[in-house]
Amino acid sequence: MPKSRARGRPREFDPDRALDAAIEIFSERGYHGTSITDLADATDLTTGSLYKAFTDKRGILLAAFDRYRSVRSAKLETALAQGANGREKIKAALAFHAGAAHGVSGRRGCLVVSMANELAAHDPVIAERVAKAHAANEAIMRELVIAGQADGSVSTSLDPVAAGLLLLFLLQGLRVVGKTSRPEAQMLAAAELASRILD
Repeated sequence: MPKSRARGRPREFDPDRALDAAIEIFSERGYHGTSITDLADATDLTTGSLYKAFTDKRGILLAAFDRYRSVRSAKLETALAQGANGREKIKAALAFHAGAAHGVSGRRGCLVVSMANELAAHDPVIAERVAKAHAANEAIMRELVIAGQADGSVSTSLDPVAAGLLLLFLLQGLRVVGKTSRPEAQMLAAAELASRILD
């Protein structure tokens, strides 16, 4: 049953707060499993306010997707800054994604993965956004492999292109498996083991 809304002065609209709430519900339930009423309840806004700001449910999804990527990219950049060389930065990236793949965050899932599975095959706009997200993450991992080879922390026998793609597979796979409530220790152990490909 939808939550009843108290009449009175409308809540001040904060787009980022609204999109953060939308990210959570879209990630957990998927696009088709989320109604505009669900979004109104999650954001504590009226459906009218949501339509006025984003036009429709798809508009909310696209804005939420862009917000999700922006926030996650900034957090990843902070995590990478802790590494002193290419290898440490790769391990930091793996730990970052493994850390998000357990508990509440793990069960909720990744919005990029969710949209790739549910919509990318038949929605060209979503497909392009998902492809760009994957390409960006792959490029980060490839460049970190190259940086590690340059500073001596990563084996020069590795093909950076293949290694970057393999690491992307792992990052996305962690988020898929994380939906099944795997313990944090298992996710971190898998990420640590994966770093051995850098030897």
